[in-house]
Amino acid sequence: MLDDTLRRTMLFDFFGELLTEKQREYFDLHYNEDLSLAEIAQQHGVTRQGVWDIIKRAETTLLETEEKTGLIRKYEERRELIARTSDELCLLRDMTNGKARELTDLIHERLEELKNL
Repeated sequence: MLDDTLRRTMLFDFFGELLTEKQREYFDLHYNEDLSLAEIAQQHGVTRQGVWDIIKRAETTLLETEEKTGLIRKYEERRELIARTSDELCLLRDMTNGKARELTDLIHERLEELKNL
């Protein structure tokens, strides 16, 4: 399972465009740029509570979107499956030679491409 920081970052990366401009900006400043609520509030001439409310609404939107779509969960599952398959392929590669080894190398390259998509 992802830690909170990584999870928020992934939520923002996957679904950030669904937020309002202000939600995106405050969320990014607080979680990605590590600015305090007070710093954001001062920059934008609002209260800390106002900043916090906007960030919490943004986070709620992101979490609800993930609950409905499951995109991050599916992404994590796919990456785990690719990693396990790659490990198993490495074991198979060590037991083969010739054309079979070439084929395992090719499949391993394709798995790496999938991992980076």
